[in-house]
Amino acid sequence: MARDRAALVAGGIRLTSGISFLVDPLRANRLWGDPGDPPPTARLLLRSMGYRDALIGAMLVAAALQERDTRGWFLASGGADAADLLGGLSVHDQLGRSQKAIGLGGAVVGIGVGLWGAVRRPRRTGP
Repeated sequence: MARDRAALVAGGIRLTSGISFLVDPLRANRLWGDPGDPPPTARLLLRSMGYRDALIGAMLVAAALQERDTRGWFLASGGADAADLLGGLSVHDQLGRSQKAIGLGGAVVGIGVGLWGAVRRPRRTGP
């Protein structure tokens, strides 16, 4: 298999996002559209999301660098975004405009990228 550039990019973005939620969850949360400071229980969930995203991103990058099939990690990435979207829909009426656009919109894009990556044919090297 050839090195999967799409997996490197998608994994790098998810890894970076996950690390940002671990290093400074409040700042990362503001970047995703929440202007206020979340309560302690929400901060716990932000860190949990950071660990999840950092792990999925790292595994996607690692699979790409090792020239292994990345489709399963793309599916995991899209699945994580689908879980975020479902959770967000349950509080949709309580979200601000920027939270809806950035948070839920980002989840929709992430689901699309995850599904696209999961259904691609694996790349082959050689004749």
